[in-house]
Amino acid sequence: FAQDADHSVFSVPLDERRRRLLAIDWVEDAAVSRVWPDRLAVHIRERKPVAFVQVQSSVMLIDGEGMLLEPPPLAQFTFPVLSGIRAEESPASRLPAVRALLDVERELGPRMKDVSEVNASDPGNIRIVAQVGGRVAELILGEDKLGQRYQKFLNNYAEIRRRSPEVRVFDLRLDDRITAKE
Repeated sequence: FAQDADHSVFSVPLDERRRRLLAIDWVEDAAVSRVWPDRLAVHIRERKPVAFVQVQSSVMLIDGEGMLLEPPPLAQFTFPVLSGIRAEESPASRLPAVRALLDVERELGPRMKDVSEVNASDPGNIRIVAQVGGRVAELILGEDKLGQRYQKFLNNYAEIRRRSPEVRVFDLRLDDRITAKE
């Protein structure tokens, strides 16, 4: 809007200013309007990141709509890593993986604080990496009952660790058992 300073608000091309605001990757939506007698009103809705993603050789953020975002300098976030995302995909094709991550967050609730990675490369077969009992474990959750399966694993972890102290990958997709993957 710098070029609009000292000009009449009626000469400001509102659609062009809105279009340029929407070109900024962190802007989800924008509205620009004239306010009588001599003002412009600008309303911006910012994108909200939900996870980190590794694309090519850089770490980016991703929002709930599948848009990749450059991390702002000096900003600090505490999100899990969402794996299974590729830079060349469209935001719409990334959406199933993002929705799978959000399903995991919703079902795990406060237990999500222990999850460092959600692999949603196959949204019907979710995998997570979590800190459990001071160790890192990869858990294959499947596509439904994610919270129940994770809680069942936590409830039985002491016995699992006693029986399989070196195993780090567990398949939780079957309701009646937890399978240790050697």
